[in-house]
Amino acid sequence: MTHRIVIVGGGAGGLELATRLGNTLGKRGKARVILIDANLTHIWKPLLHEVAAGSLNSSADELNYVAQAKWNHFEFQMGRMNGLDREHKRVHLAASLDEQGNELVPARSLDYDTLVIAVGSITNDFGTQGAAEHCICLDTRKQAERFHRQLLGHYMRAHASQGQHNTIGVAIVGAGATGVELAAELHHAARELAAYGLDGIKPEDVHITLIEAGPRVLPALPERISQPVHQTLRDLGVTVLTDAAVSEVTADGLHTRNGNFVPASLKVWAAGIQAPQFLHEIGGLESNRINQLVVRPTLQTTRDENIFAFGDCAACPQPDSDRNVPPRAQAAHQQASLLAKSIALRLEGKSLPSYRYRDYGSLISLSSFSAVGNLMGNLTGSIMLEGWLARMFYISLYRMHQIALYGVIRTTLMMIGDKLSTTAPRLKLH
Repeated sequence: MTHRIVIVGGGAGGLELATRLGNTLGKRGKARVILIDANLTHIWKPLLHEVAAGSLNSSADELNYVAQAKWNHFEFQMGRMNGLDREHKRVHLAASLDEQGNELVPARSLDYDTLVIAVGSITNDFGTQGAAEHCICLDTRKQAERFHRQLLGHYMRAHASQGQHNTIGVAIVGAGATGVELAAELHHAARELAAYGLDGIKPEDVHITLIEAGPRVLPALPERISQPVHQTLRDLGVTVLTDAAVSEVTADGLHTRNGNFVPASLKVWAAGIQAPQFLHEIGGLESNRINQLVVRPTLQTTRDENIFAFGDCAACPQPDSDRNVPPRAQAAHQQASLLAKSIALRLEGKSLPSYRYRDYGSLISLSSFSAVGNLMGNLTGSIMLEGWLARMFYISLYRMHQIALYGVIRTTLMMIGDKLSTTAPRLKLH
């Protein structure tokens, strides 16, 4: 019987792994590769801040799982994992519903021989009072589009107000990469919306506040990166509050523990991550306090060698360190590449290699204004980049993701198409 490889989660890592395994094991008939995701389409998560601001049309950049499966010799099943039967090697899926609550796909179970869990992470609001009720997270395309609709709603109301002075307050909790990039992108969107004639809210009347509990922006990255980013945000008119943990969120704004109040009608929570709640000790697997599945260096779960986990939903140890692999896109990409080889070796009964995280640097995009980051290599050490060159490297990260999914030729054709369409409006107004 053909070996069944089931991959749960079609994010950047899971989709890349399914594509690689489909084009190797699936194409040669050595395994049946099945990808499961709750959605029909994929969009690269680091682009969601652009969707929220309206500078990226998500429909133009989405990838259809059914088509990707057809092109790359794997199968796609729509569903959301909600249970695991390790004894019978079976994954349970909840019924998929449409927006009206009607059943699209029934609840069911799928058998596996090798299971890979790559469901990513969700925002962790740490139980802050009012955060879940009043803040929008940017974990999914639906959430990003919801924020964009609310933003446009403010502009449309102001446009109809005939000469009244209108302002808008936007508060972003968390000055990590998502928060920083969203702040810059919203500043750019304010200028673009005014240029399109929606000038009931002037760019200078869009008050963006970035709130960080730690002492500086981009706390996970080197200080030499956070300093120029902080300065650029200030130059753009973004108010940056550090050492300001949020204690409560209300409909009108946010209260900080040091007694400040930040008025805001639009609020985004972009601080902290956790794995989805359903993973907590699912099937008796070991998990940590933020629901990540604990894995060995081979990325196999500690209590079941037939189950792998990687990306943000996995707690993977780093050699000679008391910290786990950081939840970053480059880690998921590296792990997907390793697992594509490891699973092939496993089918041949060979031992599996261990994963070792390699930090190739970090790049932060500040919309069209700038980019800042560093690249790290064995020969060059750490190189600081700013401005146009940093932005070109940042764009190349997305191109690498596309190459992993589409191949070099199709990605090149897509880049040509993007170049030909640069005269079209970028801002999404619906």
